[in-house]
Amino acid sequence: MPPVFPMLTVLSMFYYMCLRRRARTATRGEMNSRRAIESNTRALPINVEIVQYAKEVLDFSSHYGSENSMSYTMWNLAGIPNVYPSSGDFTQTAVFRTYGTWWDRCPSARLPFRRTPSTFCSQDYVELAFEEPVYPTAVHILETYHPGAVVRILACSANPYSQNPPAEVRWEILWSEAPTKVNGPQARQFTPCIKQINFPTNLIRLEVNSSLLDYYTELDAVVLHGVKERPVLSLKTSMIDVNDIDEDEDEEKFACGMDALNKQFSIVTLREWPTNGYFDKLPYELIQLILSHLTVPDLCRLAQTCKLLYQHCCDPLQYIHLSLQPYWARINDTSLEHLQSRCTLIQWLNLSWTGNRGAISVSGFSRFLKVCGSELVRLELSCGHFLNETCLEVITEMCPNLQELNLSSCDKIPPQAFNHIAKVGSLKRLILYRTKVEQTALLSILNFCSELQHLSLGSCVMIEDYDLIASMMGAKCKKLRSLDLWRCKNITESGIAELASGCQLLEELDLGWCPTLQSSTGCFTNLARKLPNLQKLFLTANRSVCDTDIEELAANCTHLRQLDILGTRMVSPASLRKLLESCKDLSLLDVSFCSQIDNRVVLELNANFPNVFIKKSFTQ
Repeated sequence: MPPVFPMLTVLSMFYYMCLRRRARTATRGEMNSRRAIESNTRALPINVEIVQYAKEVLDFSSHYGSENSMSYTMWNLAGIPNVYPSSGDFTQTAVFRTYGTWWDRCPSARLPFRRTPSTFCSQDYVELAFEEPVYPTAVHILETYHPGAVVRILACSANPYSQNPPAEVRWEILWSEAPTKVNGPQARQFTPCIKQINFPTNLIRLEVNSSLLDYYTELDAVVLHGVKERPVLSLKTSMIDVNDIDEDEDEEKFACGMDALNKQFSIVTLREWPTNGYFDKLPYELIQLILSHLTVPDLCRLAQTCKLLYQHCCDPLQYIHLSLQPYWARINDTSLEHLQSRCTLIQWLNLSWTGNRGAISVSGFSRFLKVCGSELVRLELSCGHFLNETCLEVITEMCPNLQELNLSSCDKIPPQAFNHIAKVGSLKRLILYRTKVEQTALLSILNFCSELQHLSLGSCVMIEDYDLIASMMGAKCKKLRSLDLWRCKNITESGIAELASGCQLLEELDLGWCPTLQSSTGCFTNLARKLPNLQKLFLTANRSVCDTDIEELAANCTHLRQLDILGTRMVSPASLRKLLESCKDLSLLDVSFCSQIDNRVVLELNANFPNVFIKKSFTQ
């Protein structure tokens, strides 16, 4: 029988190595606690755990609700639960603007950026402030309808209530996971296993991906558990999961790659090998093609290997399309400065979510665009709270070829600044959702940007007369294909008539939550007759929509793919059957809170038209 001592020695050495790595990782606060640490692990010294609800909602990317009310807004996440443990569609919850993949299937859908890392899947976010900074031990998310959207939880080192802003703002991922399908819309308390961090926090960020959801997710409250003193894990009784080692290495590898954005781009002395192996035999273009599949951090790491690959990784052709949104927490003025020489040919640039809390300055952004803006065609700046009038002026001066501009939720830009956009006559897409654009500036934009094809004015509350805006669109924007007027408060049948007469190429129109439109004026009938190319029409929460409107759509808009008539009391099952029979391409029909369309009718229609997703929300 062979001796077992060598095997025991190897196992002992391996266990010792695991313990040393765990001790080092715990000291840094980078332990991946998605792997279980057995329940007999104890924290030393013992702290009293603090439990607190969110005190304030600081920032968010979108919400279903209005800027002037509390219904369905992110602000409902502050404080104690309003709904939980009840399930269903409640106005007192926080709801994001979209769900599923429906917005990616309509005429206004934008092409995705290449090279987005597979680990980044976030579509929306909300940031919450708590009273006391703590070392987090748990985060509870109370989801009351269609749970499963949260994909990432982060903690910030900055205290939003401190009078002295920190020199450096750090974000750490407490938990992340790819989107998963949750069976059933019922309420739940979501408590993922979070990792330990080495700083106290009272600023938590949730990032969501709703692509797998059957309907809007609704969040009621967030509870942060934590201790005031940093816990030290007792290694004596903790169990090691071998997979922790690989995942910790992945996190370190990612951090190194992103730090290279600020450090390694400036390397001037690289080791020069006498030969580059098989790379010397490959055409330059083929190496470029291979490298085009790498993410930005991978390019940064590869650039450190040798002069040949450094040259390839620095080639501006690698940066024609560049999305920095996945790295929003690490992008700053220094990053942009190092990227300048590589982005001289850039055409698509995504800086959404970046630059907040002083990371990007107005001068840093301006310097970058002055070097790299001449070829820009598409610029994504969603939730860029560093943007001001100077930034918009620089954009319009330095980006003469710009065709797409996204300023969604850039709510810090002053109203008068939007006048500068009128200088970009080549614009084809303009997204101003949740901005402070005012009527005078918007009229100027519409007058000079006659090439517009896609325009989003959802939740723009500072526009006084939408009828005047619609009239200008009808007169100047003949090429308009999609228009979002979500929650515009004062458009009437007069504006709709001007719009329908002048913009007959419209394929997508969102008039959701526009309370001043009344079916009795014939406005919806007029739309159906004048806009036969409509593929998407949202008439959400308009209680006046009636059978006549549905029958006109069935007769005239046979290409219709998405229709939302949530909340109407005047539509009968018979008119819906006509619509479904006539519109063969219809795939989404929302009849939530339609009093004549009960669950029995929905089941019957589902059976007869199985290719149509008929949405019917409920309240428990």
